[in-house]
This record gives sequence, C-alpha cells and structure tokens, in this order.
Amino acid sequence: MMKNKNTVRFMYTFDEGRASMRSVLGGKGANLAEMSSIGIPVPPGFTLTTQACLEYLNSGDSFIEDIWKDVISGIGYLEDKSGKTFGAGKNPLLVSVRSGAPVSMPGMMDTILNLGLNSEIVQAMIDYSGNERFVLDCYRRFIQMFSDVVMRTGTNRFEFALERKKNELGISYDFELDPGTLRVLIDDFRSIYRQQTKSEFPEDPEEQLKMAVKAVFNSWDNQRARTYRKMNGIDDSLGTAVNIVAMVYGNISEDSGTGVCFSRSPSNGEKKLYGEYLLNAQGEDVVAGIRTPRDIDSLQEYFPDVYRDLVNYARTLEEHYLDMQDIEFTVEKGKLYILQTRTGKRSASSAVNIAVDMVSEGLIDKETCISRVGPDQVEMLLHDQFDPKADYSAAASGLPASPGAAVGKIVFDPDEAVTLAEEGTPVILVRPETTPDDVHGLYAAAGVLTSRGGMTSHAAVVARGIGKPCITGCEGLEIDLEQEKLRISGQELSKGDILSIDGTSGIVVVGEVSLSQAEITDKFERFLQWCDETASLEVWANADTPEDAARARAFGAKGIGLCRTEHMFMAQERLQVMQQMIISDNTDVRREHLSKLQSMQKEDFKEIYGVMEEEPVIIRLLDPPLHEFLPDRQELKRHLSELEKLGAQESDEAESVRKTLEKSIALEEANPMLGFRGCRLGIVHPEIYEMQVRAILDAATELRRDYRITPYIMIPIVMLLEEFTILKTKIEGIVLQYKKEYPDLEYRLGTMIELPRAATVADELAREADFFSFGTNDLTQTTMGLSRDDAEAKFLRKYVEIGLLPFNPFNSLDLKGVGVMMEMAVTKARSVKQDFSCGICGEHGGDPRSISFCHSLGLHYVSCSPYRIPVARVAAAHASLGKQ
Repeated sequence: MMKNKNTVRFMYTFDEGRASMRSVLGGKGANLAEMSSIGIPVPPGFTLTTQACLEYLNSGDSFIEDIWKDVISGIGYLEDKSGKTFGAGKNPLLVSVRSGAPVSMPGMMDTILNLGLNSEIVQAMIDYSGNERFVLDCYRRFIQMFSDVVMRTGTNRFEFALERKKNELGISYDFELDPGTLRVLIDDFRSIYRQQTKSEFPEDPEEQLKMAVKAVFNSWDNQRARTYRKMNGIDDSLGTAVNIVAMVYGNISEDSGTGVCFSRSPSNGEKKLYGEYLLNAQGEDVVAGIRTPRDIDSLQEYFPDVYRDLVNYARTLEEHYLDMQDIEFTVEKGKLYILQTRTGKRSASSAVNIAVDMVSEGLIDKETCISRVGPDQVEMLLHDQFDPKADYSAAASGLPASPGAAVGKIVFDPDEAVTLAEEGTPVILVRPETTPDDVHGLYAAAGVLTSRGGMTSHAAVVARGIGKPCITGCEGLEIDLEQEKLRISGQELSKGDILSIDGTSGIVVVGEVSLSQAEITDKFERFLQWCDETASLEVWANADTPEDAARARAFGAKGIGLCRTEHMFMAQERLQVMQQMIISDNTDVRREHLSKLQSMQKEDFKEIYGVMEEEPVIIRLLDPPLHEFLPDRQELKRHLSELEKLGAQESDEAESVRKTLEKSIALEEANPMLGFRGCRLGIVHPEIYEMQVRAILDAATELRRDYRITPYIMIPIVMLLEEFTILKTKIEGIVLQYKKEYPDLEYRLGTMIELPRAATVADELAREADFFSFGTNDLTQTTMGLSRDDAEAKFLRKYVEIGLLPFNPFNSLDLKGVGVMMEMAVTKARSVKQDFSCGICGEHGGDPRSISFCHSLGLHYVSCSPYRIPVARVAAAHASLGKQ
C-alpha cells in the first residue's frame, strides 16, 4: 500500500481497517472495515485516507499521480474479491466512489455510483446479465451523477429531461422506463453533458475514476459542507476519506432493492427496526426523496429471509457499537448487503429514550447515557407542541419526520428563509424535497415541509439533527416553485401566508395554531435525576413569582438563586402605591406607603416560600433606580397639557401629575445603569430596605408551623465593604427584634458581585457576608465597558461576524475578562472562608459553556430561568464528566 517518504499510509483495504481508525479512514470507511471483520456481508472495497485528501487539497493533481499506482492495485484487490474486471471483460466491475468524513455529515459531500461504464461496457453487461433495462438505467444514473459531482453541472437539466420522458409516456416512476426510452435518455444526457462542459463524456473507466476521486476530495471544501461544518462546530482540517467499493445492484430486478434503516426509531427511540426501502432502485433514490419509499415492516412480505437477516444484523451492529445504528443496505437478487453503518442521527426525545433504555438493557452505564445527550439536545426536547386546547383542522398530513411544532410564513427558497429569519420572521420552508444545497435554509427555518421523501430523506435526517420540526412525504401538497404557490385541500396559498406544522404527528394546518411547551416524560425525568447524581453543581432558578417558582420546581430546581423584588411592584394597584412612596418628600408619609407595600411583599414571599418549602430562596433587595417605577415623562407632559386645556390645571389630579413629573426630572440620570440604584438606594433611603427585610422575615416566621425557613437576603451593586457593613448592621438590628419572639431564627446575608471593584475586595466582603452571587449581566457590562442594549443593537453582532469576539459575551461568559474577575473573587473569598458559598444568577447560568466554567471554579450552584433548568442540569453533569 502507498506510503510517502515519511511512511504515511494513504490507502487501506476493508480487510485492514478497524473502527478505531475513524480519524484516518473516515466514519464510513472505518465502519465498513469493522463490519467486514465481524462477518457482516459488506461489498469489497478500499479507502483513500483523510490525510490523502488534505495532501491533495494542498498539492493538487501531482499528489493523485503519486498515489495512482496504489489506487490501481486497490482495483486489482476488488477484482480478485469480486471475480469481475474493471473496464473490460464479460462481467465488468463497476464501483461506487463515496466520501466519508471522520465526523458524520450526512448528505453534505458527494457520491458517484456505477462508475466504470462506457458504451462498450454497457453492451458487455447487457450480454452477461441479460437485463438491458437494468444496465441502461445504471448508465443514465452514472452520467447524471458524474456530471453533477465531477463537473458541477447541477441536476436540473437532467431531471427535466427525465420528467419530460415520463410525462410523455404517462408513467410515474423511473423503473417503468423501457430500454428504448432509456437509450434516448442516455443520448440526451450525453448531449447535456457536452453542452454544459464543452467536452465529451469520458469513456475511459480509469480516467472516470481519477476524476471522481478528485471530485470527492474537493467536496470536502464545497459550500454546503463548509456551511454544515460551521453550523455544527466541525473542524475544517479533518478532511474526508474516499471509499471505492464494488457495486451491488438494487435496481437489477424485482427481487432487488435498496433501503435505509435504524436499529431503533430516530424519532421516539422505540426498540424496533425503523426505516424505508424501494424495490428495483439504487441507494440514492431513498435519501434523495425522489420517490416516497415503503415502510421497512412491509419488507417481511416481499423478502422474509432478507428481513430476518436485516433485523439480526441490525441487532449485531447495535450490540457491537453500543449505540443506535443508521444502516444503508442493498438487496441484489435476494442477497442482502450492508453498505454502511454509523451512529444514527436522532431527535432529542429519541436520544433520551434510547440512552435510558440502553442503561436498563445493560448495554451502557449511566455516565455513558449522560454523555449521549447534550445540553443542546435537551433544549430541542423542550420544543413547542400544538396546544391541546387549540381548535384547528388538518389540511393535510405527511410523515412525522422530526418532532416539535412550528408556525411561520411560507417560503419556497432557502436563501429567502435565511433573509427573513435574520429579520426575526419565523418561516416554514416548503419544498418538493430538499437537497444538501438547501441546508442553510433548513437551519434558518422554524420548520420544514416537503411533498416528497420519506423518514430517512435528506430533509428528515438534517431536521432531526438540528431539532427542527419537519414533515416529509406530504403528498397532498401541490407545489409550484416558479409561481411560489402551494395548493392544499383545495386552497391556494402564496409566499408569506401562514402555515402551522406538527412534526410529531405529521399534521399540516393552514393558518396559525397556538403552541404550548412540551412536558417532561418519565424517562426524561429519570435521565435528569442521573444528571443530578453526577453533577457537583446544583441548578437553581431565577424566579420572581409563585408561578415561576412552581415551574422551576417542576423542572427540578434545587432552590431559587434570584428572586427580584422589584417585579412584584409592577401590578397596577401596587405600582400606584410605589409611585406615591417615590414622589413623597415626607419620610413618615413614605413609611405609610411602604407599610402597605410590606404587607403585599410579605404575601408574595409566603407564596414563594410555600412552593419551595424549605429549599433556599435568595431574595434580592430593590435594585433598579426609582425613576423606572414612574410613568413615562412624555406621557406625563401630555396628560398635564390635556388637563390644562380642560381648565383643570389647579385640580388635585393636575397637582399629582405635576409632582410626579417633577420627581421624574429630579431622578433623571445620564447613565442609570451606573447610577442611583441597588445598595445606594438602601443607604440613602434605608426605610425601603427595612420594609423589604421585615416582609421577608414576616413571611418566614408566619410559615414556621409548616416549614423551618432560613431567609437568604442579597444586597445588590456593592462596590465598598463599608456599603455592605452599613446595611448589614441595619439588617442585623431588625433580625434581633424578630429573635426576641423566634430565638432560633437563622438567616443568611450575601451580596451580588456585579462590579470589578467588588471582585478585587472579595476577601474583605467575604469576612462579612455569608455568600456571593455573580450577577454576570452587569458584571459583563462593567468589566467590558459595554452598555448591553446599545452594544447589541449597534455593533456586537458585527464583532462576532468578523471574529473580534468569538460570541456575544451576554450569551456566553467572556472568560478572559469576566471569567478572570469571577476567579479572583472566588479565590479571595475562599482564602478567608474555605467553603464560602458562591453561585451565579445572570443569564449565563443557563449557558452550557458558562456552566462548565462555573464547575471549574467550584461554584455551588448556577441559577437560570425556569425553562433553562433541564439544559443546565445536563450541562452541569457534562461538566463533571469533562464533556464540555
């Protein structure tokens, strides 16, 4: 086998490879070699390595010439194994040339079938097989695939010629084409090739092979492959292998066929063979979605022995690889061949169900189970569904290819889907079928709907992998791409009309259907419990209402890491009291209003404590500047002007509006985010924090008959130790009053770390505080010198696009800046108190990458919005396993 001067091998036969050589042979080549070694019926073949791809892309044609003698020796190996001759003889050898990257990229690169045919060999094969239609069908397929993959002509003109012939004959399927028509089509195809490439179709099989190898290597760098790698975080430097395999023919006779199956359902994880096949067809027909295939179960009726063998091989492969397998197969005259196996792409719900089931079956352990389901998949699992209470009628139904529901405007063009999605408009991408060139549109769309194709078609596989709702094979649709029209159940819809799809049931609805959140299943709950057992970080919730708290507990929160008291003042009847308190200049009057608010806040806290029982609830004292509770200034001016026009300028109402306006102007700040807020309010107006602390203690003590609650009180925007100690002294004084009646009352007092200066004096603060909570939203603003609203609106996206920032720092922690501040604070705090409690309550608490960093710092908890809790629980477990 070929080696260069540095002894790097560029070719391996299937007899020489193993599954462990994935990085060298690519996933497809490694798995074909492994299957061959365990007795699975695989056609003979050999693999040109990923390193060969990289060498070719670097050196060009000269490298192909260097290794070509070894390619020819590989062909000789295939001839010995198959008993056929490449490019000559009575029984000519044809090969497939297939890509195979180390990381699964279904449909993104290129494949050529039936390579080795020319006019002379076509006749030899007809004479040998006695099946003229089969041989001519292979040749017309080869011309089209070679033209598309090698010469980049596209397939449109070939497909148009094919459809025109079928329409002339009044037939629907390719296998109905008679030999005479196929000969005419071959002439047409060769003519299209000549017109498109300005050259004749190559007759020399060796030249065909050389051109095909180059083309498949080049496919690693095509636009759709680059897009897929970027969207899935795949390294551009991996390269693709090329697999050259002896052809077996699913289109040779009626007792032949081709199909794709999964060892378990990729949609819901059910343990049964799941897939599709076509009789008298070649492999690309299934995944291309050109014909709607038959369900795999019906294979028992046509070929019971083949079906039995397929079930057994699927089980063998699953037990060998210890994971659900995606298997491509061909049946040639009743004999089964396995053409590929790989770890199957699956929906998020299927990933959970399969992983949990495999633990129960003893195939994998809990840690492997957890590693099989990523935080991103859990996020998909919480996709919307049609609201069970919604009233709608199905206009059509298709195959439920990828679960979840979506509502959006109809678009027919994938480029337009991207444009509208970037503008924030949800769209449903509607196509007869999708191709790898449409992948950017699938990523952008809220959902995907095709009129052709099956559960293993391109649209289905990609949609499941990225968590998009998808319906395929919806044959009740009539799609006119040129006019951008869709006819369904007698209705004609146009681009921009609203469509709703349910990829779980396959239902299509004209118009908008209200959506609801998915529920956590028993298996999902069991999986999350295993995650909690594995993780060192606890997951808490940001929750401001009893409803939020209940939702958080339902999702598995172990506490509330941030209860924002200011949100409780926003109800209209409370807001009026709050506004009266703010505009009052008399401390006694202000206390009267605060007394009313205290009663209201106490009831809020009691409800939240009641939901959380004795789990920790960290309540943050008032944080935002007071002007945020006042009416809009321009609205106040308009109101006052209207009163003056009515002659009511001296009325009590006008006086109230005037005082409110004056107070709003007095409280105006040039930069409120860095202004009169947080603990600064509590120091200047101590009665506000006093009211809130009493409300917290009242709520905790009034529930003592049912729960023994330890209140956690958190002070925001601390920059000085002296700020914290002033407020701590006041709070301790209030607590002492309550301890007269409740001597065993305990509480915890902490601060948010939101300012770089607080991080630098964290050791001083830790001597006085019981805990820290990193408010990373504000800490990001103050560390990076960013105003979030302005930065996100004006330039952050551009910074990410051009690579100045790897991501939006408000979505995922800036480890070099904000992360350093956090690490400094934790280190300083624990130098004073070894087990000092630290957590995070910014939005980053629900981001898997940020959670991994929090784990590395040894934080005790992350706190996030209720709907992010399942994602955070899985991310925390992955961090413990070192998977992030």
